[in-house]
Amino acid sequence: MPLFQFLLVVVLVLNSLENGSAGITSTYIRTEWPSTDIPLDNQVFEIPKGHNAPQQVHITQGDYDGKAVIISWVTADEPCCSNVKYGLLDNKYEFSAQGIVTNYTFSGYKSGYIHHCLVDGLEYDTKYYYKIGEGDSSREFWFQTPPKIDPDAPYTFGIIGDLGQTYNSLSTLEHYMQSGGQTVLFVGDLSYADRYQHNDVGIRWDSWGRFVEPSAAYQPWIWSAGNHEIEYMPEMGEVLPFKSYLHRFPTPHTASRSTNPLWYAVRRASAHIIVLSSYSSYAKYTPQWRWLREELTRVDRDKTPWLIVLMHAPIYNSNLAHYMEGESMRTVFESWFVRFKVDLIFAGHVHAYERSYRISNIYYNVSSGDQYPVPDKSAPVYITVGDGGNQEGLAGRFWDPQPEYSAFREASYGHSTLEIKNRTHAFYHWNRNDDGKNVPTDSVIFNNQYWGSNPHRRRHLKAGGHAGS
Repeated sequence: MPLFQFLLVVVLVLNSLENGSAGITSTYIRTEWPSTDIPLDNQVFEIPKGHNAPQQVHITQGDYDGKAVIISWVTADEPCCSNVKYGLLDNKYEFSAQGIVTNYTFSGYKSGYIHHCLVDGLEYDTKYYYKIGEGDSSREFWFQTPPKIDPDAPYTFGIIGDLGQTYNSLSTLEHYMQSGGQTVLFVGDLSYADRYQHNDVGIRWDSWGRFVEPSAAYQPWIWSAGNHEIEYMPEMGEVLPFKSYLHRFPTPHTASRSTNPLWYAVRRASAHIIVLSSYSSYAKYTPQWRWLREELTRVDRDKTPWLIVLMHAPIYNSNLAHYMEGESMRTVFESWFVRFKVDLIFAGHVHAYERSYRISNIYYNVSSGDQYPVPDKSAPVYITVGDGGNQEGLAGRFWDPQPEYSAFREASYGHSTLEIKNRTHAFYHWNRNDDGKNVPTDSVIFNNQYWGSNPHRRRHLKAGGHAGS
């Protein structure tokens, strides 16, 4: 078979998976490692050598359009030196930025000195080197800024959720770092430190910060919060929700006119990414509801054609674990997701993998009786990636038979990648951790909801010749 014909067949098969056919429930059984946290003396949690050496280094996007980063780190001994030196050449730092320092207590735990520094005014598509700390204890890293905002800018996102700090978590992290992903979209439940008591809660936040540093110090992780970040623990005297998370993981929420760091938006390359909080109020007229209504009107599909939403609790899920927990958010926001033609919605929470077809249930009400989701070409694809590897283990019980809205599901650990090629197409892969190997398991080509599904816009695009290959 000629190569062109073979590729055409592949595209047709993959598109049939996106647009609807018999769903697949994988029979693969994951048995590799027990779901226990890695011991604290393991080298993956190693504390950097030197007095007051920076540790737990991570970066996130620092503005709306990708020309800034927020660099965060912890020093254990002194609050000294919240500045970042940076430049275009290794070991030659032409610029500097001054940050802030904070700390907090949690039960009997007292955190180290937590530093956050906004580095802005950066150039697009440029590699920057940066240095934090002083003297022999200083440490050096680098990051790459995204291409300028452009509808055909190619970019690869990794998607990880419910990670934790087990050997399975390590397998997921190491496989992601080999994937070519340029930025992580993290869908909540970071450290699982709330499964510990008293001092150990903070200690396990520190170990997790060191655990993800090999990736998070070199590329942005776009954070969203899950239920394990709430940490409402009145039995230990802790009643302020999200206390550890908000001290450690800043977000650029004010850049998108949000009043709360738990919900915000960023634009990166050809994508507009909206982060929602499943565990904050979102009913009509609440701050999150008002913000999302406004933010959706700001989306410009001529500049950022790919519209992606992150949340923690999935809206559509056919696993017995956490079944229907996203229903209240669905009733509030689903009609907006369809009206504004959201491309993809990523969630976590359920410790398994599942991808839906494009479906909606926006016509359901008590009197109509139309209670089941139906195919809807304007609806998002819903993808659950709560399979990072945490100590709670896998959610291995799916509803039987598989609902018609479910395209593929499997109870395994892994991560996803979304390779945006241009304004019309993106390649999506879910990669299973299998016996220490990274195994591509679920793949599909997504047509963009705005450019790829409208014949008039496709004809205009063809005439103008703007799309990349």
